[in-house]
Parts: sequence; structure tokens; C-alpha cells
Amino acid sequence: MATKNIFGLSASFRGAGGALLHLAFPHLCAGCGSDVLSKDQQLCTVCFEQLPATSFEHHAANPVEKIFWGRLALRYGTAQYFFTKGSVIQELMHQLKYKGNKDLGLVLGKIMGSQLAATNRFREVDALVPLPLYPEKEHKRGYNQAQVLCQGIAETLGKPVLSKAVIRTHHTESQTKKSRVERWQNMEGRFLLQDEKTVQGKHLLLVDDVVTTGATLEACGRELLEVPGTTLSIATLCCAFN
Repeated sequence: MATKNIFGLSASFRGAGGALLHLAFPHLCAGCGSDVLSKDQQLCTVCFEQLPATSFEHHAANPVEKIFWGRLALRYGTAQYFFTKGSVIQELMHQLKYKGNKDLGLVLGKIMGSQLAATNRFREVDALVPLPLYPEKEHKRGYNQAQVLCQGIAETLGKPVLSKAVIRTHHTESQTKKSRVERWQNMEGRFLLQDEKTVQGKHLLLVDDVVTTGATLEACGRELLEVPGTTLSIATLCCAFN
């Protein structure tokens, strides 16, 4: 409720008082570019309320979990928002992945964490694992967006982030134009477990920014599940189903 009050205050100063607000608070909404009170806010009320929440975290056999049926021994799965082209969430994804807006990733991660904490289904998670990027790609971008989301989730859930548990061993070209089967074939053998002891016997939450066919998450999840006693759940910021 307090967050919405802050968003509302930001919106109320638009128009004639907008220039004065921008001088006092020179921070912009990542969704529409309007003024917000601080970089920790990132979203105005209007954009925040336009985010298309899925509520999958509360429901078993949701569309994310169904993607992995018969392919991955998944305990729980969820995505925070529906991804649609031309929407606020598309702009936020662009800001996070291509405009260097790490602060936005932290805010979105905290939102994800608060929603996960509100359901019993994810409370048994022991640790978070960000889906790794290929090192050269991470160096070029400056960070791994899944790692940033994990940091925000961890602040809310109070769980450790195992950022070195698994690594990506090969660069993969864009999978946008590949079929579901081609994506799965392309991801085989792309991940390598680094430290079995850190994940053994734990319920791991594998985190990424988006799930489409689930091929990349499946490949990484399979590597983690090779460790005895490991349980796997998945959470993504968005889902973009074909």
C-alpha cells in the first residue's frame, strides 16, 4: 500500500508542476519516462498497475509447470508477468537487458520475491540459482540479468544466491526463430555443474528473465538434478508462450 501511495504522489505532480518535480527528483519511470521519486522506485503508478501479473505462483499445474511435464522433475514453476509485444513489460525487459538498468532488475526481483513469499508453495526453497550467461556475453552486457533478479528475490526471501553453482560452457545464438524441438537440441550439453556440494540435498529455485519453450531452463535444470537429493523449482520474470 505504501508503494502505491508513493507512485500516486509522483503521478499527481505531472503537468504544470512536472518541471519542478524533475529538478527535485531527477529520476524517470523505466516504463514511460515520467518522473518518479528515486531510482529505487523505477515505476510510476500507471505503469505498475499495467503490469500483467499471472498469479501462477498460487496454482499447481499452471502453464509454466506444464511446459516441463514429462521432461523435467520440477517441484514448482511460475512466471510473474505475461510478456506481450508493445507493452510496458516489453519496455522493462529492454531496459533490463540492453540499457544497463540494474536498479530496475533489483526492483523487479523484489516484486517477484514478495509474491513468492505470499504462497506456501515456494517457502521451502533453500537457495536461488541464476541461469548463467556465457561469460563473453555477460562481460559485454556488464551483468547477468538473472543474477540481478536473484539479488532482489534474495533480499525479500532471505535465501542465499548460488551464482557459481553452474556455468554456461558454450555460446548459443538467438533461439527466437527456432522451433521448440530445435531449441531443446541446441541447448544439450550447454551447462556444467561447478560445485556439487553447494547444491546437494537442497531445494533450488532456478531464476531467469523469461520462459518461452523452457529449453534453456530445462538444460540447466537437468544438470542441477544430476546431484543426489536435489529438488528443483523455476521462477521467471515473464512468460512468452508461442
